[in-house]
Amino acid sequence: MQRTDTDSLKIEGIEESITKRVLALRPKRIAVDPFVPYAFVNELERSASGIVEPVSTLFLTNRECPFRCVMCDLWRHTLETTVPLEAIPAQIDYGLSRLPPARHIKLYNSGNFFDAKAIPPGSYAAIAARLADYQTVVVENHPALLGDQVLRFRDMLPGRLEVAMGLETVHPDVLPRLNKQMTLDQFQKGAEWLLDRQMSVRAFVLLQPPFMEGGAAVEWAVRSVEFAVRCGARVVSIVPTRGGNGMMEALAASGDYTPPRILTIEETLATCLQRVVIKMSTAPRVFMDTWDLARFASCSKCAADRVKRIEAMNWQQVMLPEVVCPECRDVRNGGEELDD
Repeated sequence: MQRTDTDSLKIEGIEESITKRVLALRPKRIAVDPFVPYAFVNELERSASGIVEPVSTLFLTNRECPFRCVMCDLWRHTLETTVPLEAIPAQIDYGLSRLPPARHIKLYNSGNFFDAKAIPPGSYAAIAARLADYQTVVVENHPALLGDQVLRFRDMLPGRLEVAMGLETVHPDVLPRLNKQMTLDQFQKGAEWLLDRQMSVRAFVLLQPPFMEGGAAVEWAVRSVEFAVRCGARVVSIVPTRGGNGMMEALAASGDYTPPRILTIEETLATCLQRVVIKMSTAPRVFMDTWDLARFASCSKCAADRVKRIEAMNWQQVMLPEVVCPECRDVRNGGEELDD
């Protein structure tokens, strides 16, 4: 866990043919400015204290992640070179000057915060100085890129550092095919490493990733959340798997990927709240990613209500009554989904 030079990164078991196909199917990058975050938003999230609080979330512009995951489209807002030392601090200034105050902040960079080719370590002190008033600082990182650089940054922060790692899925056949270049053992050891050094762990789980049958999506997502919590994650964010990177469209055409329905998304969150949040003694928080969630709905009549229900369950961490729509009948009947 001491890697920082990702130019020479080699992970045992990497499928070069998959990586080449992922790259070959890509659409064009989106033009970005190295001194401006490509997005920033003030969002509401339930905190560890049970209060729904604002969070400042900045999506930093930086060099592309070296891992070529099959499902990822975040590279579209990245650069092909390392940003200057002053770029990330300037991005933080830009975003925070346009957002209302908050006590918690997420610095997401479409890859790995502790990839030295993405976020220059020489910028750490300037970045930390801008985060002095935050109780919680969340960054994202691959378990293979944990090491002394993490401890250096942690020690610069008055608040608590939380590292989010992509678990994706515990399905034994699906995870290796995602080109994640990570095993469950590596995730677990990475989580242990962070917890032993007084940092918090957040995990990302995919709902209905490619190579998974839709009927199994809910159960495997819940199992993945349970695994993350057993590894010590106090927050798990479930992300409905989306297309948009070229590779996913190819997998959809071959029948290897189907987007989850919004009913599946609702059921997954509700099941996690019942099986994980209520029953597990560590009192984790489980959230469903709500970005562009209406795209998964087949009925315009009830889409907004379903998104509101999911948002409310995120904030309250309890299962809420189902939305019943007489127009599309998008409800469960005897365990089967009804078509529109």
